Amino acid sequence: MAAMDHDEPGIILGTMDFGTRVDRARAFNLLDAFVAGGGVWLDTANCYSFWSDPSGLGGASERVIGAWLKARPGVRDSVRIATKVRQNPLVAHAWPKSAEGLSARAVREGVAASLARLGTDHVDLLWAHAEDRSVPLAETVGVFGELVARGTASRIGAANHAAWRVERARALARDQGVEPWTALQLRHSLLQPRPLTPLAEAGHRLLAAEDLDLAREEGLAVWAYSALLWGSYERADKPLPATYDHPGTGRVLAVLDELARGLGVTRNQVVLAWLRRQGIAPIVGVSRPEHVEQALAARDVRLDDAATARFAAAR
Repeated sequence: MAAMDHDEPGIILGTMDFGTRVDRARAFNLLDAFVAGGGVWLDTANCYSFWSDPSGLGGASERVIGAWLKARPGVRDSVRIATKVRQNPLVAHAWPKSAEGLSARAVREGVAASLARLGTDHVDLLWAHAEDRSVPLAETVGVFGELVARGTASRIGAANHAAWRVERARALARDQGVEPWTALQLRHSLLQPRPLTPLAEAGHRLLAAEDLDLAREEGLAVWAYSALLWGSYERADKPLPATYDHPGTGRVLAVLDELARGLGVTRNQVVLAWLRRQGIAPIVGVSRPEHVEQALAARDVRLDDAATARFAAAR
C-alpha cells in the first residue's frame, strides 16, 4: 500500500455533522484545533447531513467549511479537502429516490455546487460516494477523469464500492486514457460485527480482505470511516450496535484495555494506531477540541507485531 506522506493522511477530520448537529461556532473551534495540531485532511460530502437538516437537503457541512476557509485567510494552503458526490437528494425529504447519482451530468453539477459552497476552485480528493449501477461505469469513469484533467479535482477515489467494480473502473480509465480512482473509502475498525449480519446503517460497506489486496497490489490509499464506532470504545452512553454482540468483541476489548494501560493511552488512541499501522487512514468525527488533540496524539502511539498478533488471535 502507498506510504503516507503530507497528502496521505495519518488522521482525517470527519465533518459530517458540521452545520447540523455541530453548529458553526463549534465547528470552527474543531477546525482550528485540527490545523493547530498539524492535521491536514478534511472529509465531507455534498449530502452531509440531509437527514439531520430541517431542509431535507445536503450542503450544510460544505457551507461551514467554506465559511471557515473565508474567515481564515491563507488556511486553504494548509489543508486538503475531500468531498463526495452521488447521494445528495435533489428533492427535499425524498432520499434515496431523488439521490443525484453518478451520471456525467450529475457529477459535473454536484461538483460545481460543492465548489461554490466550499469557496474554492478545486478539491484535493473527489469521491464517488457509493455505486450507481443505473449508469454505465464507463460514463462515471470518464467524467471523474475529466474533472482531474480540468484541475477541478486533484485526485479521485471510490467510497463504498466493491473491489471488483473499482478494478473494472481502473481498467476502463486505462482504456479511456483518463485518471483512474486511486483511493478507497470503506467502513473499518478494530472491532468487527458478527459475520454475514446485515448492517443497520444504510449504505455502509465494510472493508474486506479483497479491498486490502487490491489496495496493496495497485498502490491505492485506504481511508476508514466509523473508525471509532461513534464513540463506543470509550463512552458508556454510546453502546455498540447489536451486530457487535459476539464473543470476539469481549476478547478484543480485553486486549485493547491491556495495551492501552501498558502504553498509558486511551482505547481510541490504540484503535487509531492499529489502523495506521496497516496503512489505513482513519476518519475521526469529534465534538470537542480536546478530542481533536487526543486523536492527533495517536500519531505518536506505536504498536509492535506482537500487539497486532494479539488482536488477530483474539478474534
